[in-house]
Amino acid sequence: MTSSRPLVERKQRQARQRIIEAAQELFQEHGFDGVSVGDIAERAEVGRTTFFRHFRDKQEVVFAREQELLDLVAAAGQADDAPPARSVTEGVEQLGPILLALCAQATADPAGYTRHFALIEQHPELRDRDAVKMQQFGDKLSELLIRRGSDEATAVLAGQIALACFQTAKRLGNNPRTLADDTRAALTRALTLGTATTSTANP
Repeated sequence: MTSSRPLVERKQRQARQRIIEAAQELFQEHGFDGVSVGDIAERAEVGRTTFFRHFRDKQEVVFAREQELLDLVAAAGQADDAPPARSVTEGVEQLGPILLALCAQATADPAGYTRHFALIEQHPELRDRDAVKMQQFGDKLSELLIRRGSDEATAVLAGQIALACFQTAKRLGNNPRTLADDTRAALTRALTLGTATTSTANP
């Protein structure tokens, strides 16, 4: 007798995706404040219980993509054999390719990326949630280096510098078509601070 777990998990993933897509459609049609959890559940053809199984509130649906990227960072490095970063510079160099890969995934749908941040900018509570998510990215990047064997002080500083490079790219227009290049440029500049020669964080 085969296990039904894969089928259950597939149905759960499909329900989660329907909720995300329904919310995106409704937010675009009616604005964030004009949409309730009930509206999203109805459009997605799921019950409220199913909605809350996947998201604690409608704000969290807005950041579903960020959560997926956070999960990818958390999984990165668990099975690799990268050596511990012995310095902050080495830590930033190790995090560079990971950060750039995340940029590429986040901006795979440029129009959707632009709509996402346009929605966030319209609502203070979403801007606050975005700031929390960004700090979680920094924490996950630091945790990745710690798992590889770096000491905590090195890992935390390297993670915060890498995050600052991404934040710099966002502040410079947050253009989905140039986000990866802008982040790469910020990483390169960060790695050359106070040194005569250095390597860059190319992917």
